[in-house]
Amino acid sequence: MKKKMIIAASVLAVVVVVYFVFKETSSENLSEVVVPVNYGNFKVEIETTGELEAKSSVPIMGPNALRNFRIYSLTIQKMVDEGTVVRKGQWIATLDKSEFQGRLQDKQIELDQANSQYVQTQLDTTLQMRLSRDELINLQYNVEEMEIILEQSKFEPPATIKQAEINVEKARRSLNQAKQNYRIKKRQATEQMREVATKLRKVQRDYNDMVAVEESFTIKAPEPGMVIYKKGSDGRQVKEGSQISVWDPTVATLPDLSVMLSKTYVNEVDVRKVQSGQKVEIGLDAFPDKTLRGVVTRVANVGEQRPNSDAKVFQVNIEIKGSDPSLKPAMTTSNKILALEIDSVLFVPLECLHSKDDSISFVYKKEGLLTVKQEVGIGDQNSDDVVILQGLDMNDRVFLSVPEGLEDVSIAMLPQLDGKRRKKEEEVKEVDLNIRTITMPDGRTMPVPAERVPGEGSRTGNGTSRKPASN
Repeated sequence: MKKKMIIAASVLAVVVVVYFVFKETSSENLSEVVVPVNYGNFKVEIETTGELEAKSSVPIMGPNALRNFRIYSLTIQKMVDEGTVVRKGQWIATLDKSEFQGRLQDKQIELDQANSQYVQTQLDTTLQMRLSRDELINLQYNVEEMEIILEQSKFEPPATIKQAEINVEKARRSLNQAKQNYRIKKRQATEQMREVATKLRKVQRDYNDMVAVEESFTIKAPEPGMVIYKKGSDGRQVKEGSQISVWDPTVATLPDLSVMLSKTYVNEVDVRKVQSGQKVEIGLDAFPDKTLRGVVTRVANVGEQRPNSDAKVFQVNIEIKGSDPSLKPAMTTSNKILALEIDSVLFVPLECLHSKDDSISFVYKKEGLLTVKQEVGIGDQNSDDVVILQGLDMNDRVFLSVPEGLEDVSIAMLPQLDGKRRKKEEEVKEVDLNIRTITMPDGRTMPVPAERVPGEGSRTGNGTSRKPASN
């Protein structure tokens, strides 16, 4: 009898060991991982990639008056290497001026023609005015001669005297007309000279401007600093052989490296979370061990389409606190924008959260040997976790995955949320009670308010119904 009891106990022990081993293996196969509910500081961070640039810089400009001479683009022939530290007045780049030199030669020819026309007009008017003055002198002599003849004819017959008087009058009239014509010719000559002089001054001014512009084809540094090439609209930096527009003739910049920015772009989905003044943690690809601090200074109001991207993004400027001599323009940065920080809250991994009908959020909570499908109230979330407002305590544990066989288990509702939900359902039900359907002659049914259904009374404010009055 004693041996039988020992054998039975041994068999029982083996069964228990096999059971627990099988249960452990099954749990591992089902990947039913249980994690504790976290409590503490919760952060919502937006991670982006940016590029360093100076907050302020001095532009290095090419000629900006070429559009006055119908030249709208220029080609860069030579440039210093990017990153070169230059002194004020030091050579930066040389632009191709072959097209401009052709225009300058044309302007030189136009200037010579204007000069020639001015001199020719001046000679012509001088000659014309000299002839007019000689004519006046001769007419004056003619008047005096006629007056002498008249004086000598006073002893002549009356007819001869009359003829002499007529000759004097004609000579005086010719003199007066010549004087008037001289004044008109003088004004005419003055206006002609003014016209050709104005044209000459204009051509001369254009020529002088072109000569001055020709000097700007050799670009020099306006201030000391480090040369950083400008980027075009396609994101590529200018280089030898690149073309620049006269509407934006910037070739390079001399950045102020004492204050640096990280220029980044935030997706349109996350930009509503970003505001000026938010703190940023900045990392550098070139120095993985270095961490910088910054603050958001500007969020663009208008989105843009970046190259090789389908989504709209908004530019965000992050000013780096302090200065660091190792920071160089165009370095790649990794930015963590702290959009939200909450102290002393409960949160669980997003994998633990499930939903039903897009309105009820729940988790699978471990309670001793049991598993409960618990509704939870949720708050803010980041890329990894979600804040739990109701339904869980600090010491609770939840499943990362759905335990096998519990998919159809009913959800343990939260009392407050369930009461609100029932109230909403009752409101919807009350609305439905006021809706009736009628059958149309063609067999279709149509929902209408109860008071409009033929033969039915309408509901009154006290809940009673009124029947239509009969004649």
